[in-house]
Amino acid sequence: MNHTMKLYIGNKNYSSWSMRSWVLLTQAGIPFDEVMVRFDAFTPESQFKATLRPLSPTGKVPVLVDGDLVVWDTLAIAEYLTEQFPGKALWPRDKAARARARSLCAEMHSGFTGLRSYCPMNIEASLPEVGALVWRDQPVVRADVARLVAMWQQCLDAHGGPLLFGDFSVVDAVFAPICTRLLTYALPLPDAVLAYVHRVCALPGVKAWIDDALAEQDFLDFEEPYRLSR
Repeated sequence: MNHTMKLYIGNKNYSSWSMRSWVLLTQAGIPFDEVMVRFDAFTPESQFKATLRPLSPTGKVPVLVDGDLVVWDTLAIAEYLTEQFPGKALWPRDKAARARARSLCAEMHSGFTGLRSYCPMNIEASLPEVGALVWRDQPVVRADVARLVAMWQQCLDAHGGPLLFGDFSVVDAVFAPICTRLLTYALPLPDAVLAYVHRVCALPGVKAWIDDALAEQDFLDFEEPYRLSR
């Protein structure tokens, strides 16, 4: 390839789906140009939609542009990168582990709606009081966290860590935004699972995203259900 891929993303403090693809590319050492499209609004006439609509039929981030090819949706991007960069071993090499990793990614993609609704990603914020109320009042959030704990503990036990399938893979990138949520809202976790969360956040690709999110200093009230200001 004689060109560099472009990844269109949203605000790093809030855009969990953008984070997944950006972390995967960065942690794997795959070169790309970042194009940040600010979350001004999501109405049809917003600048955000005006920028993305010509690229993607969904008008959402992330969008990967590789020459004339446009790939949208986090899982589609992960599979495209797997095909383009087979030497990067983005999925576990073992067939059974790879199938399980893909199952977990698909479960994340379509599930955990309680946790995603009540605990939106907000890397810059520290909201333990909100987390305590959500934990008390929302059984769906407690159920989502119980499922996360069970799946993560099973993977860590089966593969010995430090990450879910030993080495870094797509599945760790997919769960990275959830790790930041668990810390933002200080939701209760067993020690072994909390240690995994901290290991994910310390990965160079994840830490780079978090550092950028903290430096963004872009408060968006429509993304902030729990705060009136920073």
